[in-house]
Amino acid sequence: MRAPAFWQAPRTDQPRAWRDRCAMLTLWPLSLLMRLLVRLRQGLYLSGMLKRHAAPVLVVVVGNVVAGGGGKTPTVIALVEHLRARGLKPGVISRGYGRRKSADGGDCREVRSDSPVAEVGDEPALVRRRTQVPVFVARRRIDAARALLAAYPQVNILLSDDGLQHLALARDIEICVFGDLGLGNGLLLPAGPLREPWPRYVDLVLHTGQQPAFTGHAARRALANTASDASGRVVALDSLRGTLVAVAGTAQPQAFFEMLQARGLVLARTDALPDHAGPSDYEHWLTTLREEFRSGPVTVLCTEKDAAKLWAVCPEALAVPLVFDLPPAFLNEFDRLLHAAFSAHLSSTYTD
Repeated sequence: MRAPAFWQAPRTDQPRAWRDRCAMLTLWPLSLLMRLLVRLRQGLYLSGMLKRHAAPVLVVVVGNVVAGGGGKTPTVIALVEHLRARGLKPGVISRGYGRRKSADGGDCREVRSDSPVAEVGDEPALVRRRTQVPVFVARRRIDAARALLAAYPQVNILLSDDGLQHLALARDIEICVFGDLGLGNGLLLPAGPLREPWPRYVDLVLHTGQQPAFTGHAARRALANTASDASGRVVALDSLRGTLVAVAGTAQPQAFFEMLQARGLVLARTDALPDHAGPSDYEHWLTTLREEFRSGPVTVLCTEKDAAKLWAVCPEALAVPLVFDLPPAFLNEFDRLLHAAFSAHLSSTYTD
């Protein structure tokens, strides 16, 4: 069997199964089956055999075609701020990946400032904390959309954090986000990182990594100059001394560690937890850390996404915010699409 061209230069930051030639050959048939199933599902929605549900306001989906993180949540947060600056009233919906059912057994719920992260998800909790806009989570995004609009009727545009493949929700604008992984080896799961074949039509492509893999807009991401603990105490990064330990439960933890080191911080230890790690994972990690560093104080650094869970067991941990800037050309194109979508929405409303 001849090796496809994309096997000639595999990236070292992919899981081994996506880089190893034998592993990819073994999984390739399953990848082809995945492609067939994805195309079949897309065809069912396009034909109308599977129903798409439309919200009464504009919907912007920020997602990706690659498994794992790519910068979707920072993009949503930046777009919320942009929309508010334009005088709009945005809300955010999400599945809330990794959350468990609440005590009452309900699936759809509002994300409040005091919501248990385990019940709403770490990323929705971060969006709520950073933006203070209405945020609802549900397995079916349309359920989250309807509940949000019923509770906050002033909201006039919805952002869906993830959901590019959630075709049951109709959308007006699609934004596809890529990190440094790019397309990986170009294969669909499980032989590669793709959730669906690429290229596929989207309205905007945004690269959030340091090495854009192909044409699209490039965002700028960097660490803030300060970090804060659970009490709100703010500390300058440049002032940190002593034993520093960094932990990250994100899809690309190494990127966080490298940004800290690029700021001149000497890290005694870096620990990568699973993406969307649960509170018990942080508790176990902290116990292990304290056993190792019994002799002296340790300063723990984490991402804002980790903070919601880590602060429950380590309130003195310092969360380092991410400064995320969308390029002007991207925002100009987004505004053009937004204007056209609003015009079409108003036109259809008057027609109906």
